[in-house]
Amino acid sequence: MKIYKKYYLHNLILPLSSCGISAGFPSPADDHLEDVIDLNHQLIRNKEATFFGRAEGDSMIDAGIGNGDLLVIDKSLSPKNNDIAVCFLDGEFTVKRIKIEKNIIWLVAENKNYKPIKVTKENEFVIWGIVTHCIKDL
Repeated sequence: MKIYKKYYLHNLILPLSSCGISAGFPSPADDHLEDVIDLNHQLIRNKEATFFGRAEGDSMIDAGIGNGDLLVIDKSLSPKNNDIAVCFLDGEFTVKRIKIEKNIIWLVAENKNYKPIKVTKENEFVIWGIVTHCIKDL
């Protein structure tokens, strides 16, 4: 995983359709763009603790995170069971779902081809940040 230095999406205020966009049967078109959206407020909760990273590989595909997707990572959030986190494990960054059981932490891939990783005292391990959003090309 490549971690990008923190940056802010300067002046990224864009038009927002005032009606929902149907993913089923088409609805009558609404030609009004009445609202605006500021992606800074949508994607970034804590400016000073937010970083971007690009996912590599396919271990999280069943969570909707694919190779090359851009992850929004907030280092200020406290990790909770089932969060998707960027972890530093034995000298490398990895993105996995964290499972917390009593005194054990598991790093679980969202792809059946990968086995869970049990974090032990012998591992160099840090939960580096929590993934809050995934931005992908279609």
